[in-house]
Amino acid sequence: MTHKVIIIGSGPAGLTAAIYTSRANLAPVLFEGALPGGPLMTTTTIENYPGFPEGIDGPDLIMKMRKQAENFGTKILSKNITKVDFSKRPFKVWADDEKYEADAIIIATGTEARNLGLDSEKRLSGKGISYCATCDGPLFKNKKIIVVGGGDAAMEEALFLSKFAESVTIINRSEKFKASDIMYERAKKNSKIKWLPNAEVKEFIGESRLEKVKLVNNKTNKESEIEAEGAFIAIGRIPNTKMFEGKLKMDKGYIVTEPDSAKTSVP
Repeated sequence: MTHKVIIIGSGPAGLTAAIYTSRANLAPVLFEGALPGGPLMTTTTIENYPGFPEGIDGPDLIMKMRKQAENFGTKILSKNITKVDFSKRPFKVWADDEKYEADAIIIATGTEARNLGLDSEKRLSGKGISYCATCDGPLFKNKKIIVVGGGDAAMEEALFLSKFAESVTIINRSEKFKASDIMYERAKKNSKIKWLPNAEVKEFIGESRLEKVKLVNNKTNKESEIEAEGAFIAIGRIPNTKMFEGKLKMDKGYIVTEPDSAKTSVP
């Protein structure tokens, strides 16, 4: 069976596409992917989305979007697309070794957490190192934790973790923090949050679990170690587009589209 539209991804972009295409009677099929709902599923209060003056939790907002899409006829599959073929119509995608075809594909795969690229980070990932405070924060009750990053995501992670941790130290590679003023001020007012600017993580130390973090000062090049039983990495995100390499025109992982359009290199 060839579908009219297949949507890859179930974050706000994918669900919005589902709402519009289903209202147009295109009977879209949406594949949720590896992280159903996208990063909003690991986000606490969202305060800048219109219509919710008191804010709304990320998972609640996603569930409302999902229900709206389903109400108009979107078919949502809890599967992850792993391979695509855009060489000719109908386009083909594969999930769990099962092939699906469609006249049009909407790509809404979003992003994934950026890591530091350290061997010790990879070795201790899931053993004290995490990329999601709302997922793993409660596991670090009364522990000393670090958060790596200087943007809004880092501030949000630190504020959430302060509910559980003994202390939270924010490590930022420069003196200036990229976070918005409101998020920065909230974090500054929290007595559990400490600050280490001009510092970068050089190594995570521990045998079976994280025990310490080796840092280097970017101004003096002096190295130091601090105790940490948990580390949360919040240094941004990268495009989740690896499966489209060689299939679409791309630039540094981002899909190239026509000016003022969402059209890709495959018409």
